[in-house]
Parts: sequence; C-alpha cells; structure tokens
Amino acid sequence: MLNKSFYRIFKEHFSLSETLAIHLNLVANLVVFGVLGYILFKIFRYVGRRTVNKMAAKTSTSFDDMLIKNKTFLNLSRIVILTIVFNFLKDILVDFPNLFTYAERIATIAIIFAIVWFIRSVLLSVKDFLRTTNAFKDKPLESYVQIFMVIMWLIAAISSFSVLTGKPLIRFLTALGAFSAVLLLIFKDTILGFVSSIQVAVNDTVRIGDWITMEKYGADGDVVEINLTSVIIRNFDNTISSIPTYYLTSDSFKNWRTMNTSGGRRIKRSILIKINSIHFLSDEDIERFKKIELISDYIEKSSNEVKKYNEENNVDKSLILNGRNLTNFGSFRIYLDKYIENHPKINQDMLLMSRQLEPTPNGIPLEIYAFSREKNWVDYERVMANIFDHILASVKYFDLEVFQNPSSIDIANLKEAKESE
Repeated sequence: MLNKSFYRIFKEHFSLSETLAIHLNLVANLVVFGVLGYILFKIFRYVGRRTVNKMAAKTSTSFDDMLIKNKTFLNLSRIVILTIVFNFLKDILVDFPNLFTYAERIATIAIIFAIVWFIRSVLLSVKDFLRTTNAFKDKPLESYVQIFMVIMWLIAAISSFSVLTGKPLIRFLTALGAFSAVLLLIFKDTILGFVSSIQVAVNDTVRIGDWITMEKYGADGDVVEINLTSVIIRNFDNTISSIPTYYLTSDSFKNWRTMNTSGGRRIKRSILIKINSIHFLSDEDIERFKKIELISDYIEKSSNEVKKYNEENNVDKSLILNGRNLTNFGSFRIYLDKYIENHPKINQDMLLMSRQLEPTPNGIPLEIYAFSREKNWVDYERVMANIFDHILASVKYFDLEVFQNPSSIDIANLKEAKESE
C-alpha cells in the first residue's frame, strides 16, 4: 500500500534509520497524495464543468445557470475531495497517531465549512432564481438568506469548537444558553432587522423598486435593496442612503407606490390672495367677465339669478352690499375649476377642485387640488408649474392681488414716491 511503499524504499535501499525512514515516508506520502488530490480536483472540476454546462444549455429553466454562477458544483467538488482526504488520513498518518488526531479534526472542520459554503451557494442560487419571478422579485429575499446563513455559520462555529477541543456538542450548547443575553446584545440589530423584514414582507409596506421618502434621514428615492440590517435607497440626486431595516417599522415614512399604480399624481398647492383685493362685482365688472370664455356662461346665468332674486325681494341696490352679489374671488375660483376641468394633463376621473382655506395674516390661501396624469417627477413638475404660471398671470384679470412680502426695490420705490409728494 501507499502508506508503506516509500518506507520500504528508504529502509531497504537506502539503509536509513527507522525514525528517518518513517518521517521521509510521511513526507513522500503527503507530496504524492497532495499531487494526486490536486490532479483529481482539476479532473473533477473540468469534467463537471463541461458536463454541467452542457446540461444547463439544454434545459429551459435558468435555475441551473444560477447554480453554475454561484459556484455550487465547485463547492460540492470541494466536499468530495475533502471527504476523500479524510478517509485516507489514517493510512497516511499510520505511524503518527497523535498527528492523525489533530489532522482528523482539521479535516472535519474543513468539511464543515465546505458544507456551509455549499449551502450558501445553493441559497444564493434559489434567491437569484426567485428574483426572476414576478411573485418574489420585489421581496426582501436577501434578509432571509442572511439570517439563515448567520444561523449556519453559528452552528458551524460551535461544531468546529466542539471538534477542535474534543468536547461534546451539548456542552457548548449549554454554555451558549448561558451566554444568550450577551448574544442578544451583540446581534440586536440583526434580530430586529430580521423581524422587521418579515413584517415588511407580510404587510407589503415596502418592495424593491418602490419610491419612498424618509425626511428624518434625508432619504428620497428608489429602494434598490432590502437586506437583514439595512435598506439601501438610491436618492434622486444619485446619492445612496442606508437606513436600518427596523426603522421601516419603528419610524414613519412615505411610500409612493400607490401613486405610481393609480391614475394620477396629486397636485396640492396654494397661492395667497390679498384680502383687501376681494370685492363685489359691479355691472361693469360683470360685463367684462362675460368676455372670459371659460366662465361666460356661469357669469351670465349667475348674474341673472342674482338680479332676479334682488328684484323679487325688492332689495335696495343703491348700496351694493345689499342682497345677493357676485364676487371677483368667487368668480376666479369658478374660473380655476373650469380651467382644471379642461386641462389635458389632469385626470378628470379623479377628485379636482379649487378651494378657499382659512385666512392667514398673509392673505387667503386659494388651493388647487387635482391629480396630474403625468406621474414622472420631471413631467409632473412641468404640469404643475404650467398650471400655476397661468393662475398667477390670470389673477389680475379678476382685480385680485397675490400676497408677496415687499422687497428692497418696493421699499425704495415707496420712499421715492413719498419724497416726490
């Protein structure tokens, strides 16, 4: 056999001492076995790669391609080679029982970690394959893979210590139970992240690809990854934000997914109208407003109703305050309603209106509430800007004024006007 072949050569042909022949026999066996193991590994790898690649090319599923990509078969071949080495250790180290004990332990530990790497490659392949399906492509699969691998590495580490020290595994598990409080403190973020990722997946609050906003952490962009400890967000300024996963359940955030899947993106913006620019419409104002096409019918109909009411009730119109009257502010709101209803970029099937909010020290807010058909950020901003450009330019035709804090030029003009008086 191989374990004594070199010993006989060194002992009989070279007439070496017993001790030296035994040591040289060990070295020769290790060299030969190492070379044969390396050649065998290369053969397995070459044949396996060619065979597996051919089989993968013939199948319609992409799962086998994922296995090749994540080196699953390479890790499997390492387990086979290490198992062969483990079985031959006794023959190689037959003359060194003490060394055999340590070598056997080291080989066992190597096999344990090779198995863990094999399991990891399989899990990564499963994750990559599920990511290609519609049902799982937006789920936090990385979190599940990571927590499973944490458990596997923990088991591998405990098993390795047990093998290395020769102590029973149950003793390490007992010590681990006593050490659990420390472990909980060490892996607090990991445990919280795992629980949060499960809650996120079950409640479907965040998916990969969702646009979320967390103002507290300056995050505003698309979710590109959800793993065990963090959520990676690519902000719209091309920066990257990393937020702990458990913040998705402990803090508030805004998810824009339903906006993307709905019929429009909300426009909710207001302008401030000076209160002292609001007044009743005179007959001249009514005739002028009738020329505005969007509200000409409204002005005609409403002015006739007001006039009829005042006549039927003998209202004294020598004072315009008496009876019913139209206002420039109310007419402007009707004009904005008609303008929004006729805007091609506004979804007419969703809620739309212009409304008056509670007066403020700076004027009365006039708010536009509608939904843009354009949901892309750039197009949405352009639609909203165009609408408010028109609103700001239309105000003066209704004898209204928009509130604006005086600038230095306004103050200088006022001073010049007073001096000229």
